Amino acid sequence: MGENLKKRTKDFALRIIKLYGALPSSVEAQVIGKQILRSGTSVGAHYHESSRSRSKAEFISKIQVSLQELEETIYWLELLIASQLVHESKLTKLLEESKELIAILATCMKRAKESKTMR
Repeated sequence: MGENLKKRTKDFALRIIKLYGALPSSVEAQVIGKQILRSGTSVGAHYHESSRSRSKAEFISKIQVSLQELEETIYWLELLIASQLVHESKLTKLLEESKELIAILATCMKRAKESKTMR
């Protein structure tokens, strides 16, 4: 699961980077795009860091940060849609992947909290 999730979060970051590159050049789209670029690429970075955690508490903390970054990414994606800067159909798959990653990471965090050992 760990290596698969590392790849999946990295692929997610790459898709976010491509989205940013395809955004309109308007000031509004670029400001929101930079927010998405920051939060969307942070998800995988924090998940990767969690694999090197020295304690269960540190692992849980890194997973929580990944979840927060995903929630923020969803907010910015929804804002792009609501502001009509990007058509909803172009972001549907990214939103779905964001929500799937949230479910997976929430499960990881729950299992870590329930386990008696590091992981």
